[in-house]
Amino acid sequence: MDIIHEIFKEVKWEILTKTSLRVFLIILLSWLITKVLKRSLLRLEKELMRKSAETGETPSESDKRIETLVRLIRQGIMLALYLIVFLILLKEVGVEIGPIVASAGIVGVALGFGAQNLVRDIIAGFFIILENQIRVGDVATINGTGGLVENINIRTTILRDLSGVVHIFPNGTITTLSNLTYEWSAYLIEIGVAYKENTDRVIQVMSNVGEKLLKDPQFGQYMLEIPEIFGVDKLDDSAIVIKGRIRTKPGRQWEVGREYLRRIKIAFDENHIDIPFPHRTVYFGEENNSLKVMAGKKNKKAK
Repeated sequence: MDIIHEIFKEVKWEILTKTSLRVFLIILLSWLITKVLKRSLLRLEKELMRKSAETGETPSESDKRIETLVRLIRQGIMLALYLIVFLILLKEVGVEIGPIVASAGIVGVALGFGAQNLVRDIIAGFFIILENQIRVGDVATINGTGGLVENINIRTTILRDLSGVVHIFPNGTITTLSNLTYEWSAYLIEIGVAYKENTDRVIQVMSNVGEKLLKDPQFGQYMLEIPEIFGVDKLDDSAIVIKGRIRTKPGRQWEVGREYLRRIKIAFDENHIDIPFPHRTVYFGEENNSLKVMAGKKNKKAK
């Protein structure tokens, strides 16, 4: 009992009380900050979902993208907060944190050099998800390779081309990215007709086909407007090229475009509009008079 009494006598109760109070206040403050951050992130998540719904994004894909984004932000903020609180608590109980901070800095630099590609991929993936550059289900061209986006991770983007080959791109190596199905898509029309055809009449026939296609219950639901016929675009060797465009819902341009071309062929046949094949006319130059003279002399001798 005397030993315990001596120990309690040596304890500086005033310092211990102040330290305990400061530790309690630090923990309480960190808990309040955590609650505020969680509420803020929840509001951010709801706001992002509202905006994605306004743009017509598929709910399943928007939920997945926003959940990934908010989770990464939450993990980063919480990790930084817990680390700061831990270092402050160590300082309050009398531990010198200078060497710890210096050691952590050295380790961080070493890890940064060793994993710089990984960090680059994660940062690039974060901004791809944040800016909603591409989504799962989009048709995109990444670094010159086109295909369907099957998955977007924080480190990699997975693409499957038309032949079924899967391409995996680390996000940090993506230098060029083209999204063919962002908000709306388009099918470009380039049709060649013979030089003898009346181009105004051809354009009218093409416009009529587009109007009928828009009224079609199957294909019209995918179209955003009547196909635009721009007019004569080129004078090629064997044909006059008329150019146009069909604006459709994302990813429906090829389906609608193929049906439009099928109907154009039928309409051209009905209106006797010629779609020429490449051909050449060969000229042998001017007629040689000397050959005529020689042929005449031979005929006289024969008589």
